[in-house]
Amino acid sequence: MDVSALLEELRAIALTGLHYNQNDPYNHERYERLLRLTANEYAALTGLELEQIVAQFRRETGYITPKVGVCGAVFNPAGQVLLVRRSDNGRWALPGGYAEVNYTPQENLARELREETGLEVSVNELVDVYTAQPGQYPHVVQTTYTLFFRCTAIGGMLTPSHETPELGYFDHTTIENWHMNHRQRADRAYALWQAEQG
Repeated sequence: MDVSALLEELRAIALTGLHYNQNDPYNHERYERLLRLTANEYAALTGLELEQIVAQFRRETGYITPKVGVCGAVFNPAGQVLLVRRSDNGRWALPGGYAEVNYTPQENLARELREETGLEVSVNELVDVYTAQPGQYPHVVQTTYTLFFRCTAIGGMLTPSHETPELGYFDHTTIENWHMNHRQRADRAYALWQAEQG
């Protein structure tokens, strides 16, 4: 087990322990200490502030599970894929984000596409599920599962947002400044698109 995996497990143990030991001051204190030790090591790995990490951890309650995200590939008839440039790091990505409660994965993705690109889409088949582990990318401090779908544009107009100041359809092989593993995701979706074209 590498350090990032160890820290992720310690974070989950600490937060789950805090949730289930609220009336036990001794165990509560031990889990609190474990949480801060874990956050301190996360801070050293990521360069984020300790209190920022502790605050992020405390937002989760109950039994700790991975976070879930959604992501989608939309192609135009020429085989170009819809990409957005993220405002947080300036890198190119397929549109998507964290899933919100009370929505299906498909509803979450349709909402993300609408917010980030201005397009209305139908969410088609699930292409793959991607996992990001703590420490794998600079800003990832807990395990994330991302459900990756292919989508079809059915309306709307390409419109930048505060999260995505630039966007458009691109030959993805010409893009160099990628967010996380989004080039790999675009390759996978493009191969499926090509196969359908015969």
